[in-house]
Amino acid sequence: MDTTTAKRDGAVTGGFDHASAVYDRLVAGSPGYHAHLRISARRLDPGALAPEPLVLDLGCGTGASTAALLHTLPSARIVGVDASEGMLDEARAKPWPDTVSFHRARVEELTPEWAAEHLGGPADAVFGAYLIRNCPDPGLALDVMRDLLRPGGRMVLHEYSVADSAAARAVWTAVCRGVIIPAGRMLSGDAELFRYLWRSVLEFDGRRALLERMRGAGLVSVASAPMPGWQYGITHTFAGMRPEPRR
Repeated sequence: MDTTTAKRDGAVTGGFDHASAVYDRLVAGSPGYHAHLRISARRLDPGALAPEPLVLDLGCGTGASTAALLHTLPSARIVGVDASEGMLDEARAKPWPDTVSFHRARVEELTPEWAAEHLGGPADAVFGAYLIRNCPDPGLALDVMRDLLRPGGRMVLHEYSVADSAAARAVWTAVCRGVIIPAGRMLSGDAELFRYLWRSVLEFDGRRALLERMRGAGLVSVASAPMPGWQYGITHTFAGMRPEPRR
């Protein structure tokens, strides 16, 4: 990671730390936010997973994605990981069953050895909500996520992607300027994280480009599906699988 990237990454993490106390209030005002996370969690294809799967929730934040996974996979062992201590403090303060735990780490720091030490082995599934766009090197992050999966394990990304649609970019900009940035400034006292959110989505991969990144990371059965409602064409599920070894 070069110095510029490190500064950017640290600034984003600091922004999440600053906004962590009001983050749940902000997303509560977003129509469909929690329902959409549950839709993406279902796209892990629970019936194809082990009866008590190990699921990594990367970029878990305050635990909204963790709750969606728990709702969809109540028998799963879920491990949430995030770089922001402030967001993790909010997540840990919520009531969870013993099958849910949280760790502080950046995605790029995770290795199969880390998984062996902290999880007992590779994950059956990896879930990343609003994560890959915030990673300094999305390609590296996808390689790391793939390596954390067992062969045949499933990966789902829940992410904004508007680069392929002028209409989606226009709606996203209107919502950010009219709602997200003003609300973020009012509740947190600082709009910078929310201006970053607006810009980062506009600058991120289109749907086709992200699917190609996933294939480039060696994932198979790669596909995407949109969210319903006003976020149609803005928020998507991206799914793939680590291939089984050839016999």
